[in-house]
Amino acid sequence: QIHHHSTLIVKMKLALATSLIASAAAFAPSTSAPQSTKLNGLKEDATKYGAAALAGAVAVSVAAAPAQALTKSQINELSYLQVKGTGLANRCPEVIGEDTITPKSGARLVDMCIEPKAWAVEEEIGKAGKTEKKFVNSKVMTRQTYTLDGIEGSLKSEGGNIVFFEEEGIDYAPTTVQLPGGERVPFLFTVKELKAVGNGPAFKPGFQMGGTTTTPSYRTGLFLDPKGRGGTTGYDMAVALPGLQSGEEGDEELFKENNKTFDVTQGRIEMEVNKVNSEESEIGGVYVATQLGDTDMGSKVPRKILTKGIFYAKIDQ
Repeated sequence: QIHHHSTLIVKMKLALATSLIASAAAFAPSTSAPQSTKLNGLKEDATKYGAAALAGAVAVSVAAAPAQALTKSQINELSYLQVKGTGLANRCPEVIGEDTITPKSGARLVDMCIEPKAWAVEEEIGKAGKTEKKFVNSKVMTRQTYTLDGIEGSLKSEGGNIVFFEEEGIDYAPTTVQLPGGERVPFLFTVKELKAVGNGPAFKPGFQMGGTTTTPSYRTGLFLDPKGRGGTTGYDMAVALPGLQSGEEGDEELFKENNKTFDVTQGRIEMEVNKVNSEESEIGGVYVATQLGDTDMGSKVPRKILTKGIFYAKIDQ
C-alpha cells in the first residue's frame, strides 16, 4: 500500500511538471527570428557609432534575446491574468515578414511601441591627462514600466519621402539608470513632438527615418523639493536658513535651488525598419535615441543619455 501511494505521488509530480512546462511553452514562440532581426538592424549603428559601440549593442541584444517575443496577435489572445506579473506588458510585439507597405494619403501610424534594451550615460573619462567623453553602459533601475506604447500620429509625404508626425499616446516614461560607480541618473524617456523624416516612399526592410524630439522637464511645477520650494507653488526660499536671507545678495548662492525652472530640451531618435508584415499592416525594427536627463528643475547640468532598442507600429489606412 505504501509503495502504491509513493508511486502515485511521483506520477502526480510528473504530471504537474509537464503541465508547467506546457504552460511555459505557450509563452515561448521560436527565438530564432528576433535574434537575426536585432543583429540586422544594428548595421546602421556600426557606421554611426563605430565598431566598439556595435560590439556592445550586439552583446546586449544577445543577452536580451531569451525573454520571448510574441506577435501582436499572440498577445491579443492572452487574458489579463495571463499577462499580469510576466513583464509582457512592457514588451513590444515582434513582426514576422519582409514585405513592403506603401502608405496611402491620410494614413496614420498607430499602436507604436518603443522598447529600450540598453542604456548608456555620457561621462568624461580622464586618460593620461586628457579627458574624453564616452557613453558608459548603465543598468535600468525602473521596474517594468519604461516602454512607450500606444503612440500614434499622421503619415505624410514630403518630396517622395514618408514623414511621421507624433501626436499622442503614452509617449513619455520616467526612468532611472545607475552608472557602474553607483550614481543614479533620472530622465524622462520620451518621443514627444517627433517629426521623423524617412528615406523613401515605402516601409520595407532597410527603410530609415529619424528626427528631433522634445524632452519636457522630469518634474512638473507642482513638485516640491525637501525644503518645500516648487516651480508654481511652495516657499520662495529655504525657510530653515534665516541667516542667508539678508536681502538679495545673501540668497545668491542658492539662486538655482530657489528659482525653479521647467527646462525643455531637445533629443534625437533614428529608426530602421527590418521587418514588415503587409497582411497585418505591421512594421518593426531597431532604434537609437539620445536625449538629456533631469536638471533637478534648473539646479543641475543634465547628463546625455543614449538608449537603444526595438520598436513596433501598425499602419492604419
